[in-house]
Amino acid sequence: MAIREIPADQLDPQQFITEQAAAIAERVGDGVAINALSGGVDSSAVTMLGHRALGDRLKTYFVDNALMREGEPERIAAIFAALGVHIDIIDAREEFLAALAGITDPEEKREAVTQTFYKHVFGRLVRESGARFLLQGTILTDVDETVAGIKRQHNVFEQLGIDPSEAFGYEIIEPLVQLRKDGVRKVAQAAGLPEEIYNRMPFPGPALAARIIGEATRERLDTIRQCTSIVERELAGCGAFQYMAILHEDRVTGMRDGERDFGMQIELRCWDSVDARTATPTRLPWETLEALAALLTSEVPGVVSVTYSITTKPPSTMEAV
Repeated sequence: MAIREIPADQLDPQQFITEQAAAIAERVGDGVAINALSGGVDSSAVTMLGHRALGDRLKTYFVDNALMREGEPERIAAIFAALGVHIDIIDAREEFLAALAGITDPEEKREAVTQTFYKHVFGRLVRESGARFLLQGTILTDVDETVAGIKRQHNVFEQLGIDPSEAFGYEIIEPLVQLRKDGVRKVAQAAGLPEEIYNRMPFPGPALAARIIGEATRERLDTIRQCTSIVERELAGCGAFQYMAILHEDRVTGMRDGERDFGMQIELRCWDSVDARTATPTRLPWETLEALAALLTSEVPGVVSVTYSITTKPPSTMEAV
């Protein structure tokens, strides 16, 4: 069945919130639902919708999967605590690292993250909580890219003929699936989320595993986490839709203190876009790129090369993996 899109310019956020909260309440009935909060605008909007519909009968978890940005679990839990929403942080770092060990193929990595998240971690939380429903922030662009075969988004199932009840043991509710990113931002703002959340740039479901070409080991994750902190700090306020660092697999020859330094290559990507369907590289000032290259090669151990992507989407995608 085709999904009827609600374009952002035709969206009444308050009406949407009222209708979706009522639909969630009706479907869950007097039962319990759970959801995963990543701190992105999609999952944050769903969290607010779910708590408006169910109150304390929605159990919200932040899964610390070893793939997130520095300090992310504690930061997001604090933001939502200020909104009166309690978040339980689940330590699943070793579980995800074990699932990703030895995997280099991009789609296999995404599938490992998907199966670990939905079948193992959330399957366990469902059993412990007695919940029969999972609320999640799938949006229309996720569905489009998955169905078209561009990229297997971790949160798309029914459109691929996968029944979550049979595969994982619970039903999935997707309140935002008619919206794209610009529409979700309007809903998130209307739901009372702070600007640092509703205007937050997108972050991939597989998190930093999607920004490592090749195996996502503990050490390589530490490297891309440091690079991500630098890039996000330095480009904050540049006005771009999204920006990121990508860790390449091959090592390259560099020089340090007059000697060869066989090290890592970081690719920078910075995008101008509205809804992530198409995008163009941001024309960052040369001085900004020079400063980023100097910081990454001096502050992140082992990085000897920094490049900048100038390819549009399409043919590129916004994330590398």
